[in-house]
Amino acid sequence: MRALLSAAVRQSSNALMITNADMTGDGPVIQFCNAALCEMTGYAEAELLGRSPRMLQGPLTDRKVLDELRACLETGHEFAGVALNYRKNGSTYWLEWNISPVRDELGTISHFVSVQRDISARVHAEQERKLLAQALNSSNDAVLVTDSEFAIVFVNLAFEQMSGYPASELLGQTPMSILRSGAHEPSFYDRLKVALGNGEDFRATFINRHKNGGEYYAEQSIAALRDSGGRLTHYVCIAKDISTMVQRENILKEQATRDRLTGLLNRHAGEAALQRCQVDAQESGLAYSLIIADVDFFKRINDEFGHSAGDRVLKLVANVLREGTGDMGDVVRWGGEEFLLIVRTAALSEVMDLAERVREAVAACADPGVGHFTLSLGVARVLEQEKTEALLLRADSALYQAKHAGRNRVALNVLNA
Repeated sequence: MRALLSAAVRQSSNALMITNADMTGDGPVIQFCNAALCEMTGYAEAELLGRSPRMLQGPLTDRKVLDELRACLETGHEFAGVALNYRKNGSTYWLEWNISPVRDELGTISHFVSVQRDISARVHAEQERKLLAQALNSSNDAVLVTDSEFAIVFVNLAFEQMSGYPASELLGQTPMSILRSGAHEPSFYDRLKVALGNGEDFRATFINRHKNGGEYYAEQSIAALRDSGGRLTHYVCIAKDISTMVQRENILKEQATRDRLTGLLNRHAGEAALQRCQVDAQESGLAYSLIIADVDFFKRINDEFGHSAGDRVLKLVANVLREGTGDMGDVVRWGGEEFLLIVRTAALSEVMDLAERVREAVAACADPGVGHFTLSLGVARVLEQEKTEALLLRADSALYQAKHAGRNRVALNVLNA
């Protein structure tokens, strides 16, 4: 059995060292070492035996660790630690070691057994990871890394700032579970999975949920990472917060499509809405109607009370039309004192009811300087295969009928009567 144990110790892949327990002078000396320890240190067995383990230490070896080691040896406690040691050729290696006292039959410590492992690769990998994390944390771009199952394993400071979540609340979560805002259709995420599954990068603008409950826009690029064997290990996402840019674009878009005075759609946006309605009518048979409304005697209001009074009247009319129409369609300032309502409903009776309601609501309004004013309205419902231009002419003709009949009334084009 003794021979078996000796062979097992000598052939162990772990580096083993046995010293005596003499704590005087330089301390214990090496009485046994196996082949693994010789290979790790670069010394032959004969060069180690009878020497102090201190021969493996050097200027960069942490004195605090050595002091802790000596205290454990002197008190007979086990020791576990990590230190930087030196090989015979002067190169360094990181050592993880465990030292246990060996007691004789009287309980007296006679030897110390040290089991040692070279963990240089692990320490260097950790140092590289910390260096990479430090570099990523200095980047203005937000970085998120997940494992192959999409669990978050790393975020940099920029990502914490962008999302509002500290790393401690993100790690272990999946991006979809904590950042998904609900603004995207399921097909958006389907495209993401297909692209990554095909080994392609996925680039898109994401609308994510901030920790405060709000939404932010992030331009993101997501790529799969594979090891040297081609096995998928991680996904990395590089993101940039573009919320401010999107807000500016939305403001510019709003300004380009809205009438500055009333806030209604301007004529250009109204023409685009008409075009969409015509396409829907031709492709899907979705009917729509137009209401052209005109403020009665508006020139007289401007002439008698001034243009500022006229502007107030237009704003009042715009508010009535906007509130009255609601989600039934779009309201457009068509030009001057003329407004266009694009109503998306197949029921002509509903369109006529809407026109009458807003006429009555405007008649009930009053401006402090102008007093009461009224509205005339012309209604036309699209006919099969009718072009927008023809429909507009019929609605305008109906408006003329309302004006000719005395104003402050609703008229329906004769082709829809």
